[in-house]
Amino acid sequence: MLTGGDRINHNEVVKISDEYLLPLASELFGLEGYHIQLIPAHKGGRNVVYSCEKEGIDSKILRIGFLPDRSREDFLGEVHYIRYLFEHGGSVSDVVSSKKGNLLEEVTHNNHVFFVCLFNKAKGKMLVENNYQYREGAPISEYYYNCGKVLGKLHQISKGYTPVHRRYSFFDKYNAQYIDKLIPESFPLLKEKLVELLNTLHGLERNQETFGMNHFDYNDGNYSIDFDTGQITVYDFDNSCYCWYMFDLAGLWISGVGWIQFEPDVGKRKTFMDDYFETVLAGYRSETKIEDSMLDKLPLFIQVSIMENIIDTFEVMHHNGEETTCDEELSYLIKCLEDDIPYKGFFHELYSCEEPFEYEERLITLGDNTKSSNQ
Repeated sequence: MLTGGDRINHNEVVKISDEYLLPLASELFGLEGYHIQLIPAHKGGRNVVYSCEKEGIDSKILRIGFLPDRSREDFLGEVHYIRYLFEHGGSVSDVVSSKKGNLLEEVTHNNHVFFVCLFNKAKGKMLVENNYQYREGAPISEYYYNCGKVLGKLHQISKGYTPVHRRYSFFDKYNAQYIDKLIPESFPLLKEKLVELLNTLHGLERNQETFGMNHFDYNDGNYSIDFDTGQITVYDFDNSCYCWYMFDLAGLWISGVGWIQFEPDVGKRKTFMDDYFETVLAGYRSETKIEDSMLDKLPLFIQVSIMENIIDTFEVMHHNGEETTCDEELSYLIKCLEDDIPYKGFFHELYSCEEPFEYEERLITLGDNTKSSNQ
């Protein structure tokens, strides 16, 4: 596994792909005659991704993983899980086997290891590509219901999943040692709150009905919608891991705030979110069961989702070799955890409908240990 100075960045991988990896991938996966085009990376993107199109044939997505923090076993765990979901009726973009019959191809070039896999492109398009307009003639509640239903089906399938290649579990990554190493010393209160949160989670029950494989990033950036039928197809499982199923549901709750985030009346925001999540849960429960005792922990898992978001932001800065800075969005998330503000502050005086989920009081460089997170 590569470390430290051996790291290469996204642009370097694109250059290597043009010269070497794409011709090889075309051969490995039979992509001759396809028009292969780079998909621009989003901030924090962990892979180099290409669309592959050929007239009369379903489009494909080619993904090249290059970061050293994931092993062959991690990738195999992901692609075998996706194949299992697909084979058991999950609405996911299936993995395409190479000519050798492999779901994953490992390529070494100039001492760098690349993990290459191919997926069927999901039918339809993302909400953002449709300007957040849902399909004509159908109520938006259909979309909320389907979001819950598709997730419920994935969780129901996961409850019967016994992996050959096991993905990591939540506490393998999210633990006090990792937090202490990643989060700068200038944030003692944040570190304390994160460890408190982990201790609370350690006390929760884990059984087949409550804990299993989660997508771990279930939101409208990671699925496409067929605007003829409303069908949702899910992809981007590279964060998938073992966790409480409530984590994905909390992610869906957070996704819902986007529909009402500019509403100044907090009462209207509350009413909307109650109705939205009730519809999501009706869809979810049409496919799998969840106890009310777990649903009562929604505020806890929204905090866990915020923790994941904070850690991911620090990781991206670290991987990209960027100066570790704290912008308004990161400041907002940190404030929610440090001050125990529930529901991502959506019903709190901290929240501003003019500048949703931003907090400007503390804009500091995180490497500066003279600043206290308590100020």
